[in-house]
Amino acid sequence: MSGPAETGNAHPADKPASPYRPLFAVAAVLLGPFIVSFHSRFFAIGLADIKGALGLSFDEGAWLSTAGTASQIMIAPAVAWLASTVGIRRLFVAPTLLYTIVSLAIPFVRSYDLLLALHIVHGLCLGVFVPATMMVILRSLPPRWWLPAMALYAFRLAFTANAGISLVDVYVQTLGWQWVYWGDALLAPLMALCACLGARSEPINYDLLRRADWGGMLLFGAGITLLFAGLDQGNRLGWLSSGTVLVLLCGGAALIAAFLVNEAVVPEPWAQASVIFSRNIGLMLLAALCFIVTSLSNVALIPNFLTAVRQLRPEQIGPLLLNYVALPLVLLVPIAVILLRRIDARFVLVLGLSAFAAAGLLGTKLTSDWDPAAFVPIALFQSAGYGLTFLAIMVYAFANADPARATAFSAYIQVLRLGGAEIGVALITTWLRVREQTYSNLLGQHVVAGDAGVTHALSVVTAPFLSHGSDIASARGLSTLAALVRREANVLAYIDGFWLTFWAALLGLVLVALMTSSPEGLFTPRTRHAPERVR
Repeated sequence: MSGPAETGNAHPADKPASPYRPLFAVAAVLLGPFIVSFHSRFFAIGLADIKGALGLSFDEGAWLSTAGTASQIMIAPAVAWLASTVGIRRLFVAPTLLYTIVSLAIPFVRSYDLLLALHIVHGLCLGVFVPATMMVILRSLPPRWWLPAMALYAFRLAFTANAGISLVDVYVQTLGWQWVYWGDALLAPLMALCACLGARSEPINYDLLRRADWGGMLLFGAGITLLFAGLDQGNRLGWLSSGTVLVLLCGGAALIAAFLVNEAVVPEPWAQASVIFSRNIGLMLLAALCFIVTSLSNVALIPNFLTAVRQLRPEQIGPLLLNYVALPLVLLVPIAVILLRRIDARFVLVLGLSAFAAAGLLGTKLTSDWDPAAFVPIALFQSAGYGLTFLAIMVYAFANADPARATAFSAYIQVLRLGGAEIGVALITTWLRVREQTYSNLLGQHVVAGDAGVTHALSVVTAPFLSHGSDIASARGLSTLAALVRREANVLAYIDGFWLTFWAALLGLVLVALMTSSPEGLFTPRTRHAPERVR
């Protein structure tokens, strides 16, 4: 394959092939990320209902989830190259129609092998929808509209994560679990129609196909897929004590090593790793990883605490996240656009990460009595963090990226988008599990038979069951006391989880402090509307 400079990925301002109706093209690629984000959230929350309806075991459900997301990460890094080679219309229309058919079919399937295969195809189609978004925005719209379009892209991440809990309840409780899939089938054809109306029918670049670095793309896609599957299954199977996880992680690492060798020796590499080695780009990627970890205070810690400790259902949690995280974004994202037009993206990053740090710090005051209302101040800080941080990271990334190596840069961004999220989830899940076990052991050491305090507590929790007989009351009292110990151990673990997100936000602030100013150009406040710079 030719290098990025030769693939037609010139700087977006050049716009060599404008769509006939650019707004339709942009609508198509913006609708895709919303479909991906909503489905991912719906599937994660509704998986228990899906397993029950399809008669799946816990293990089968876990592998179904892994297969659907791992296949996304396999195809996503190559999508920008494919868009330059076969054109946006071909890239979007066929996968969108296939996605619609598979989404309609999945609820009727009862064979697990076929179900797994359909989820892999489902994930491959989803993996196409997001990566080409920025390329189409930058090549189809005039520069003054780039920030608003990017803001819509950034908005969907937090909005879908927080509105999804309320919406999935409507799907599962009112319409039926099948609508976790069928809802997508209604939106996907609209995306295909927008792509047909808005994207020019471009000829296939057969020269690029002949010179493609197929080996590099296959090695990279397969390698990160295996690594993702190992991370996704690690907590469930016991990490390196599991042969399956060990094989997945070692196999993925070996393929990535082979990919790096391939990129070093082939005459026209697809995605040389040197594209991420510049100071600002490297620091930006690390800061983005910190953002992913600290944002888990919202998508993981709050709903999981209310589910595990307070025993609330999604419909009881949803209004908190919808009203105090998702809806405020409607105001906060435009504010971020205004700020980024006037001040350096690094200052906006500082504001956003500081909001997440404040949310994490407030979360360390957690007690077992906290209900959804107690989380309102934290949710508002998290909304501010989302509204400011993600868009600022995107702007800073594009301001510092080399336009001649856009394809390679896009490949690594997609790895960060999906792989970074999985690293964050694996980290926080393992952290909570280990800390809960530690606190259960420490608290249990103070629950000693014969101790006056323990005897008094046991008598209190046993009293309500005395009418059922002394033996039953004693057994129920002991189980209740054990449940109280587990509850408090969970509370302490979640407090440590909030501390982890707080320190991740502080580390992100340190990384931002190390960043230098972006080169003058269309993504910097000084010259955003000035002619394109020469680099």
